[in-house]
Amino acid sequence: MTEQSALLLRKQLAELNKNPVEGFSAGLIDDDDIYKWEVVIIGPQDTLFEGGFFKAYLTFPYDYPLRPPKMKFITEIWHPNVAKNGDVCISILHEPGEDKFGYEKPEERWLPIHTVETIMISVISMLADPNSDSPANVDAAKEWREDPNGEFKKKGFVMNFRLKEMPSAGKLQQKAFAPFVLPVKGFGWPQPRFCERCGAFETSLSNTL
Repeated sequence: MTEQSALLLRKQLAELNKNPVEGFSAGLIDDDDIYKWEVVIIGPQDTLFEGGFFKAYLTFPYDYPLRPPKMKFITEIWHPNVAKNGDVCISILHEPGEDKFGYEKPEERWLPIHTVETIMISVISMLADPNSDSPANVDAAKEWREDPNGEFKKKGFVMNFRLKEMPSAGKLQQKAFAPFVLPVKGFGWPQPRFCERCGAFETSLSNTL
């Protein structure tokens, strides 16, 4: 399976280089390791994150695409659905199959049809529309829910002020950055789910395209 997963990831990387997707750029941390990716997301327009560049790592298992990668923000980000250690918790990055807690449907969790592009579209949608009802960062969710234009906005501005220059990003294809159009069609916010990975209730973002 290792050889097949490596070939698939190389194909996806080549496609992203050939046809960049608006809103993010992606590449390898090290050219010799196809399983460790580096991505930079542009803060979505008309949001508190606009103007910022947010770097994250995607770590793929050797049996990808049967199992999902793990995603972790390296850039500091204050968001209800990103844990304080940077871990991203959304349903499509949860292990495939039945949810033993009964909160998620199998089709809301990881499916082998997902790609780096669909993962990033989901994460960008999450950044643009925080879900404070099922947070991975309870403090950020509380501030977003009670005073989004107060303390939450202040912290967002402070972080974005540090991010006016794009962070160095390995082998990223810089041409991927373009005016961002929010890809929200087909994405919804179901009821809160329990995240086995982060041990908290969090966003369940399902792809209904």
